[in-house]
Amino acid sequence: MVEGKKKTSKKKTAAKKKATVRKKATVNKKTSVTNYEVAATSRHALADRLKQDLKATKKALSIVKAAASEEIKLARIAAKDEIAVLKDQLAAALKREKELVKLSEQKAKKMLAAGERWEKKQLARIKKAAAKARKKK
Repeated sequence: MVEGKKKTSKKKTAAKKKATVRKKATVNKKTSVTNYEVAATSRHALADRLKQDLKATKKALSIVKAAASEEIKLARIAAKDEIAVLKDQLAAALKREKELVKLSEQKAKKMLAAGERWEKKQLARIKKAAAKARKKK
């Protein structure tokens, strides 16, 4: 009898496991198919949305890139024009400086010549005065 009890208890546990496993398998198959379809649908929708976003981003970037290149071209042109103006101003300033140097050299020469003339006149006056002083003595 002991042997019989053991056998029946083993059979009952085995039978219970099989029955529960079978029920879960059938339910899981229906659920897994449904879940797979839902997941596939949402995955495809997400992929489509991301593709649209990527296209929109690429288009926006190309527009921004074109605008930036135009701005850079305009900035380069403006910089070249500004450089030309500054070069002209520098050339004019250098020309004025050369003229001022010439004028200052001419003035210095005139002042030197005037100083030499004045010195000669003073020497001539001193000599005349010295000659008169000698005659008076």
